[in-house]
Amino acid sequence: MRLKGYLLNGLIILVMTAGGCRDGGVEREGRGARDGRGAPVREVVWTDDDSDGMPDGAELTSYNDQQSFRRWMAGIAEMQFYRMSNAWNPEQRDCAGLVRFAWREALRRHDRQWYQAMGEGYEPFAPELRGQTLERHLLGEKIFRISFGSFSEGDMAAGRFSDFADARTLRNHNSRLIGRETDRALPGDLLFFHQPWVQKFPYHVMIFIGEALHQSEGASDWLVYHTGTGGASGEKGEVKKVRVATLRQHPDPRWRPVAANRHYLGIYRLNILDQDAR
Repeated sequence: MRLKGYLLNGLIILVMTAGGCRDGGVEREGRGARDGRGAPVREVVWTDDDSDGMPDGAELTSYNDQQSFRRWMAGIAEMQFYRMSNAWNPEQRDCAGLVRFAWREALRRHDRQWYQAMGEGYEPFAPELRGQTLERHLLGEKIFRISFGSFSEGDMAAGRFSDFADARTLRNHNSRLIGRETDRALPGDLLFFHQPWVQKFPYHVMIFIGEALHQSEGASDWLVYHTGTGGASGEKGEVKKVRVATLRQHPDPRWRPVAANRHYLGIYRLNILDQDAR
């Protein structure tokens, strides 16, 4: 048996149901209880204890799941440098699109069908997630928050979550500032830059992957990012892989991740990587 939540006249009604996690089921394990398939019973929770706009049930609260997610996201992002997956929609290939793609695919169940869809060269980057996977996600496919405010159950019906988020939205509503020191970055963290009056899309985002899977050169400060489309020029852009140490020496100081660069906004961590992981 398990608890399932329903919204009735503004109140949350908890009902005991049989079976595993279904629509809206949140990933908090019960104390030793098992369902008919032997899986842990999970209770439904619709809270936002850290007031970050993301329901607690959509966050990865276990250390193992956080580490797995980070490695999957970093590995998938890095693979796009060597060969862009056909599963990545060509119309969404830009800097924020790389984050969305790597984030979403990291949450998926990585079965034989997934590997076939992604293309050659993919391998198990880490153990599978045990908690909030995309196939049974609290938010369905609309995993990106697109407005300010703490989470409430009316947010989904009000359109405050989407399957799309640009770089500015990823920064403002889906991640939090960790600091500007790059040595604080962990795999899956994001580096943001803001360059108003310079380009059509002023926000730019890069993914920190740490130690690279391929050609790491013994370094653990690698980044990957998409250069973005060329707008009127029609250029499709490309994925680049570079070390933080190299980027600090970029010929254009606007792209250097250093404190003196006012265009560098800092290191951001996804809200789903809950700070209070156990």
